[in-house]
Amino acid sequence: MAAKVLDQIGMTLKENPNIKVEIAGHTDGSATETANVKLSARRAMSVKKYLQDKFNIPDNRIVVAAYGSTKPIADDKTKEGRAKNRRVELNVIP
Repeated sequence: MAAKVLDQIGMTLKENPNIKVEIAGHTDGSATETANVKLSARRAMSVKKYLQDKFNIPDNRIVVAAYGSTKPIADDKTKEGRAKNRRVELNVIP
């Protein structure tokens, strides 16, 4: 499923060369913040690499951000909440 979504995003970026995006990596809070920031950076870089390798999106159109566990979207005290907090988000940069 993730590949299908990334392919749709990649095609949109390829068809719209003026769009720039931030790829934001997030984690749950189950490790140290240092480890979480590193993990969230790896997640975001993985998405960046996929988009660049498959769709040839230039570096200057993608910004990578590693937020670690600082921006949860769900309760980190539950298994379901932690799963939701482990994510990568793409945001259009104005």
